[in-house]
Amino acid sequence: MNNVLSTAPAPSVEAARHFADILAYETDCWDTHDALQKPAPGFVLLDVRAPDLFAQGHIAGAINMPHGKIIASKMNLWPENTLFVTYCAGPHCNGAARAALRLANLGRPVKMMAGGVTGWLDEGFSLQKGDGNGL
Repeated sequence: MNNVLSTAPAPSVEAARHFADILAYETDCWDTHDALQKPAPGFVLLDVRAPDLFAQGHIAGAINMPHGKIIASKMNLWPENTLFVTYCAGPHCNGAARAALRLANLGRPVKMMAGGVTGWLDEGFSLQKGDGNGL
């Protein structure tokens, strides 16, 4: 017996529900990149890192809004049904989850981009430098 087999897998029905739930809460770098190539990606991309990190390199089209700055008055810039996708530095950072929680608590549709900047770079995508899109 090994560690993979020491715990039985969930029944398929439960596994399907679990993985469908993950996709309802998260997207990945590849799908985000693909959507951003279209004229209307259907979401607002929020880079929730500090402004200096944003300026060093961010995803083109992202808006810099550190998670602590996500408040109702700022979110009123967008219609209530606007989907937000949050990202931060990567798997070692929980800023994207904190931002997603703040947005959800404000009643906003939200997904988190798994992998963050680390995942983005791992996929071979580039970053844009500068501090142009901050709120």
